[in-house]
Amino acid sequence: MGEAINLVNNFKVEKVIFNCGEYNDLEKELIKVLDKKKIPYYSCVKEINIDNKKLYFLQTKEYDNENDNSNVIYTEINSFKFMFMGDAGIEKEKDILDKYNISDIHVLKVGHHGSKTSSSETFINEMNPKYGVISVGKNNRYGHPNKEVLDNLEDSKVNRTDQDGSIMFKIKNNKLKIETCTP
Repeated sequence: MGEAINLVNNFKVEKVIFNCGEYNDLEKELIKVLDKKKIPYYSCVKEINIDNKKLYFLQTKEYDNENDNSNVIYTEINSFKFMFMGDAGIEKEKDILDKYNISDIHVLKVGHHGSKTSSSETFINEMNPKYGVISVGKNNRYGHPNKEVLDNLEDSKVNRTDQDGSIMFKIKNNKLKIETCTP
């Protein structure tokens, strides 16, 4: 969220989707920019259709912290399952397991940069991701990703932006391929 205004000011953005709950100060500042640029925005979206594919926003409840209110997005493309965890933590992970019948994910964008507040052993074991992607800065001050999270992902092929640079998944001839571009 911290770079959202920069993104809107420097790239063509057609729409913005906020998570559920009240807008925080950063979101309110972004809304001012969106209004000025006449960019529509939405909150608490349940699903979106893009080119005959659906993105499902896994809403559980409103939480008392911003990270657990993160949008968690699930989609299937050519029978490959993708889940993007945002900054959701262990409490939201548990609620997702309780509410949705999802397991055996092909690609899991790991929650909260691999922080110890996300990616519980129970959640990772149920999701059983073939690939884990961790978006994390090199030598970040938080020490992300957490060793325990990496241990939880030991049965997954893990790619990290701090080591692998950009990470792209391609589906070709009904096969999932990964490409990286070292920073």
